[in-house]
Amino acid sequence: MVIPAFVLASTSPARLRLLESAGIEPIVCRSDFDESQVQLSDPDELVKTLAECKAKAVIEKFSPTPTTGALTEETPKRSPLLILGCDSVLVLDGEIHGKPEDPQEAIARWQKMRGSFGDLYTGHALLDLAQDRAIVRTAITRVYFANIGDRQIEAYVATGEPLRCAGCFAIDGRGGLFVEKLEGCHTNVIGLSLPLLRQIIDDLGYDVTEFWSLPH
Repeated sequence: MVIPAFVLASTSPARLRLLESAGIEPIVCRSDFDESQVQLSDPDELVKTLAECKAKAVIEKFSPTPTTGALTEETPKRSPLLILGCDSVLVLDGEIHGKPEDPQEAIARWQKMRGSFGDLYTGHALLDLAQDRAIVRTAITRVYFANIGDRQIEAYVATGEPLRCAGCFAIDGRGGLFVEKLEGCHTNVIGLSLPLLRQIIDDLGYDVTEFWSLPH
């Protein structure tokens, strides 16, 4: 079996770092999918749908153009492709939260989160273009937050870090100071579950170690 090139349909630095730490150096391709198109009340279905839509949105960037049949400039020399799309949300008391829109929302979110817990859902969609297969699954991690005061909340939000994260915190950054414990996969909270990714790759018939030194 030909080992495909690995594409990350995201410009998330955290997801890229996770893959690189696991020995996978992906081709990074921004997905411009409009998330507002998807309105679902079930967090599991929401993150799976968004992850798959994000992955599918980059396929055309690696396809021949309809007029000339020429490959686009982003096309890697190695093909076929595996395309990974991901999406995360935090569920607090049954309410779904994505990235806070502004500092005021982030402060209010943390005032609700502190001393409590939330469930971080991350959808993983891996498209195998060679086999015309897609596997879409969700990892869920329960996050317990420290009971911090308003001053620390405001100081943390002032750093800007919570505004860049669906959960309103980055456990691999300053936010790690305010997380008491996790139940479930810790890399899932950073951006993607490496154990789940390995399982999906296995189910597609590949060995994850074959991606460790794959040239583009």
